[in-house]
Amino acid sequence: MKGWLKGKVILNVVVLVCAIYVILPTVLKLGPEDRLPLLHKERVRLGLDLQGGTHLLLEVKSEEAVYSVLERLKNELKDAMKKKEVYALSVERSKDRVYVQLLNEEMSKPFDDLLKEDFPSLRVMGQQKKADDSLVLELSLLPEEEREVKEMAVEQALETIRNRVDQLGVLEPEIARQGQDRILVQLPGIKDPERAKAIIGKTAMLEFKLVDEEHSLEEALSGKVPEGSVLLYGTVRDRETGRVKKVPYLLKEPTLLTGDALSDARVAFDQFNRPYISLKFTSWGAKEFERITGENVGKRLAIILDGTVYSAPVIRERISGGRAVIEGDFTLEEARDLAVVLRAGALPAPVSVLEERTVGPSLGKDLVDKGFRAIVLGVLLVLAFMVLYYRWAGLIADLALVLNVLLVLAIMVLIKATLTLPGVAGLALTVGMSVDANILIFERIKEELKGGRPFWTAVDLGYSRALVTILDAQITTLIAAAVLFQFGTGPIRGFAVTLTLGILTNLFTAIVMTKTVFDLLRQGYRVKELKI
Repeated sequence: MKGWLKGKVILNVVVLVCAIYVILPTVLKLGPEDRLPLLHKERVRLGLDLQGGTHLLLEVKSEEAVYSVLERLKNELKDAMKKKEVYALSVERSKDRVYVQLLNEEMSKPFDDLLKEDFPSLRVMGQQKKADDSLVLELSLLPEEEREVKEMAVEQALETIRNRVDQLGVLEPEIARQGQDRILVQLPGIKDPERAKAIIGKTAMLEFKLVDEEHSLEEALSGKVPEGSVLLYGTVRDRETGRVKKVPYLLKEPTLLTGDALSDARVAFDQFNRPYISLKFTSWGAKEFERITGENVGKRLAIILDGTVYSAPVIRERISGGRAVIEGDFTLEEARDLAVVLRAGALPAPVSVLEERTVGPSLGKDLVDKGFRAIVLGVLLVLAFMVLYYRWAGLIADLALVLNVLLVLAIMVLIKATLTLPGVAGLALTVGMSVDANILIFERIKEELKGGRPFWTAVDLGYSRALVTILDAQITTLIAAAVLFQFGTGPIRGFAVTLTLGILTNLFTAIVMTKTVFDLLRQGYRVKELKI
């Protein structure tokens, strides 16, 4: 046997052995708990339509993002008016409107100048003069600005949800925008929709505010919340009785720092093995946190998440190093979930669940069985046809077909791709494309034999002359598959993945593997001729 032939034989054997090794846990239906020496535990991963999971349709309340932007602009407007000495009796927000009560009409001109210079996104909708000579102005965002805020809220929510799902470790989730303000989330293998909803839908707005120790908490509880302060609550759980009690906090309204300054959030444990959240700030956030703590030594700094106060420790000294903690009566799972949403960032607006479905394992198993039965039946019919029509050459093509399917599934395991029901259809199409390439070669060989060529000369010519046609067909299909993968959603991309892998493996099995078998029969076994 010549050296080059021996190399080709070794290559094919190695590829076949590796494919069988990778796909064996799937065939034997092994799970992570199974212990077999020298055998990995990765299996072909199945999508939501095959193995079950959670389906959620979410709606982003984008108008809340508008309220949030207006609240920020309201606070900035207050500060700017103080600096420019534009006097007002009150500056308040009500939903998507900001109401400014100027001291008198003389303040309207400097106020208009202030809006034009520093707040071009705000416009005056109307004004009303009061009996005390004060002037009430109604402000709102410009229509184009409001549309942009809502659009950005949905896009940011989409990205944040995707980040949270990625950190959950869900394999091949489907996360896509639907319509103007809806997001579709499909989580294969997740059978606990409540936990998924809690993590995905949590706003996770982290804020740092100073505790207001200058005013009376009791008066605030009676309804007399001083201007510039806000009343929020935290919770404390009695470890003996398990009862949860609300604890009120009177806080200064300005937010000193938000979750945007975070770079990481991890679960850690204290000396009593109780979990807490360890926060790490960005370089900018670390400097800002150090400045805030340095300027407020001796005061209490409240850590607030989604309007709930988790802790309000006293600042003993300037805190450098860019780290802080969130302590609370967490379970380990609660701490982990909280760390996930903090790492992924806050949602720009709340989301609500419009539709929820859990695909059960019985439905998933039924779909898997039907899909694979269809593949097996299709493969058997093609195998039988090739042997009946092309005799011994057909048997060689059948070997290539089996190796092709094994290679596709093995590569999907290695790259951790997910097999969906459309992907099963792509796998079935791969079966047809695999034999199609060999049919082109065999028909070309038959033409050469009719022209009087010797058998092995006809084989060589058949492969060389059919190669261009095979490459043309495979490459054009590969381009179509690439387009489907780039612009398609989950099911379409699942089809494109298996189709792409099938095309690439088909080029190896139809051209390299079958030609190696022919060369082995000629050089190694001195076969004169085969029935074709």
